Amino acid sequence: MDGRRPGIGTTGLASQAPAGTAPLAVEDLPVMRRSVEILGGSRLAVLTGAGLSTDSGIPDYRGPGAAPRKPMTYQEFVGSADNRRRYWARNHIGWSKLRHADPNPGHFAVARLEGRGLMSGLITQNVDRLHEEAGSRNVVDLHGRYDRVVCLDGGHGFSRRLLGGILEEINPGFLEAAEATGVVEMAPDADAVVEDPELIRSFVVARCPVCGGVLKPDFVYFGESVPKERVERAYAMVDDAGALLVAGSSLTVMSGLRFVRHAAKAGKPVVIINRGTTRGDGLADLKIDAGVSAALSWLAVELPDLP
Repeated sequence: MDGRRPGIGTTGLASQAPAGTAPLAVEDLPVMRRSVEILGGSRLAVLTGAGLSTDSGIPDYRGPGAAPRKPMTYQEFVGSADNRRRYWARNHIGWSKLRHADPNPGHFAVARLEGRGLMSGLITQNVDRLHEEAGSRNVVDLHGRYDRVVCLDGGHGFSRRLLGGILEEINPGFLEAAEATGVVEMAPDADAVVEDPELIRSFVVARCPVCGGVLKPDFVYFGESVPKERVERAYAMVDDAGALLVAGSSLTVMSGLRFVRHAAKAGKPVVIINRGTTRGDGLADLKIDAGVSAALSWLAVELPDLP
């Protein structure tokens, strides 16, 4: 950790993040106490989703108030140069804002649970790397990370920060023009929607600086498979745990839901914290419809040490 106050952004979109997390309501306390009865005494595998990062100013896909949107698929990205131009133009705008987001109290709470020895590991569907910034160490970035870029032709890897400098150099004034046009929607993968199609068509896409190949963010697109090694490592975390705690995921996609099914099939307790329904509610021993960061912060204090 770098000493920054949790939940406070520095610049850009993250400055809209709240300075703290709203406390749990009094009516939430009985279900929270029940969660301690279920989870207490067990090492936890923790699975997190986009709903955890909303308190850092990063919108989610499906939570309450989220705007309906259709993310670009892997097939669309690789199949069309125009689609790649549209994606990278929007990503350049989104990255310039979301890269300033800070971890919020929920991220720090998960790191405290790990520090207390209460976790077998953390599986996150988020690509924002905020768990690592908060101090979590044993993390499976299930869907990859948006601070890395990969060349689809040569396999070369680069930092997104390096690519950002290249994109700014070959697209002078683009971010300022986009700001003037107005960003109408953001997404957790740093994709931004803008209203000016001419601005998008003016964008120059960077090629791989090593071989000239096609560059892609190093995260899993819709329609793309999660690498087998990550899935196996995540399953191992669930197998090594006595219970599964899900926080901030609607479990809409199978990449996360399979771990809930796996834990339930093994007879391990499952507790889900999420605003709104999830696909895993029917498998959960307990569903907590409360603020994710507040609930995690409460658990980080109230869960007992392991024997």
